[in-house]
Amino acid sequence: MSYLPSLLTLVGVTLVGAMSPGPDFATTVYYSTRSRREGTFVALGITSALSVWIIGSMAGLEVALAQVNWLVQIIRMLGALYLISLGIRAILHAHDPAPSSSVSPITASELAAWRVGFLSNMGNPKVLAFFSSVFVVLFPAHPPFWVEAASVVLMLSVNIVWYGLVVFVFSLKPVMRVYQKAKRWIGYLTGAIFVALGVRLALER
Repeated sequence: MSYLPSLLTLVGVTLVGAMSPGPDFATTVYYSTRSRREGTFVALGITSALSVWIIGSMAGLEVALAQVNWLVQIIRMLGALYLISLGIRAILHAHDPAPSSSVSPITASELAAWRVGFLSNMGNPKVLAFFSSVFVVLFPAHPPFWVEAASVVLMLSVNIVWYGLVVFVFSLKPVMRVYQKAKRWIGYLTGAIFVALGVRLALER
């Protein structure tokens, strides 16, 4: 049996899922406009969390969580609260002066930036449902190990490339200059988006 068509379809579906606007995209954009270093580690945090969800979906984690629905609710609520806290923080710091080009900006540590991306993605358990449903549709039950390994590598590679591109574009100097000029309003808008995403996540069933 040839698994190549299924693997190619998996790449396309994963790319569409990665490009869909959501908490991960908004978080990566926001931190990339602050500095490329922060955006990079946020993206690494997101892909680290994705690896947990992807491997968990293959291991049947969704089935296990379905038996303890209260745990899914707790994870989602914690994720929603975290997004709302990011939004409030962005709004409160919107008035902070943007660093001039002659001054090195004070940025978060690599670990702090990675943690933002990791928690942003881990707080959204519907990612697990997405990957589980993709595997069910594209592959038969119990595919060969190499197919599962290739699927993990392909999905993570697609997300790494996509978020790497997002970081590159939004950390370009022209984009960052626009950010410096409109920092206050970008902070308000980004904060509102985070809060809205957090509320939506909390209300989802």
